[in-house]
Amino acid sequence: MATPVLTEVLAVVLATTPIVIQRARVLSIGDGDTLRVSEAGRTLTLRLACIDAPERAQAPYGARSKAALVRLVPVGSELSVRVQTKDRYGRSVAELFSSEGRNINLAMVQQGQAFVFHRYLKRCDRKAYLEAERQAQRQRLGIWSQQGITRPWIFRTRE
Repeated sequence: MATPVLTEVLAVVLATTPIVIQRARVLSIGDGDTLRVSEAGRTLTLRLACIDAPERAQAPYGARSKAALVRLVPVGSELSVRVQTKDRYGRSVAELFSSEGRNINLAMVQQGQAFVFHRYLKRCDRKAYLEAERQAQRQRLGIWSQQGITRPWIFRTRE
């Protein structure tokens, strides 16, 4: 029989251990940080972890961000998915990896197509994401090409 302390430790480990789903297939892209995949006969809506892409209404950046995600993971492509948690809408929050092992979430930041979502960064490689964002800013890529874009988490509060 497990002690209360051991039970608590196991609960923490299980809650923080990401789950890897192999061979999910992309069904559709909703925007720059949301897509639907098919995995083992079920359909999942995924929210990309640790990033926040411009909203569709944030022209032209929302459309550009979605187009970047489509280029990285076209409909029909296979992915590995590391689920971290569920969000308040029931979506699985995950890091995505191409069949070649490329971190798709990180690539979106590297291309200047998404912001690092600092508030939710603890389960991702903080150093890699922050450095990718600094590089995109220095190179004035995507969302960093002009000054003044409203961060998506602020934009959503104004809608």
